[in-house]
Amino acid sequence: MPASSRAVAGAGSELRIHSVLHVNSVLPPGTVLAIGWIAAGAPRARLFAPGEHDELWQIQEALDFPGTVYGIPRGTSMREVMARQVGFYGAHHDDVTLDGPA
Repeated sequence: MPASSRAVAGAGSELRIHSVLHVNSVLPPGTVLAIGWIAAGAPRARLFAPGEHDELWQIQEALDFPGTVYGIPRGTSMREVMARQVGFYGAHHDDVTLDGPA
């Protein structure tokens, strides 16, 4: 996976319960992401408190969540998104769990 399409939490960072490190974002080493907060952006993520939706969207939109996660352009219908998900998971319908250590 290219570095530009992942979330990176620097060494010693803490992501507390219900926090989110957005795709294509970089959390600097030693950062504490508080309960319920969101970190978004690169090369250094900005931290957003719950309720800062408008400010977050200014950063979040350019991070291309639909393109990164689903490989589709923003604005693609949810019908298409779900069809892709069904295809992805459906391809594993006949997978078999192997015995032994993981």
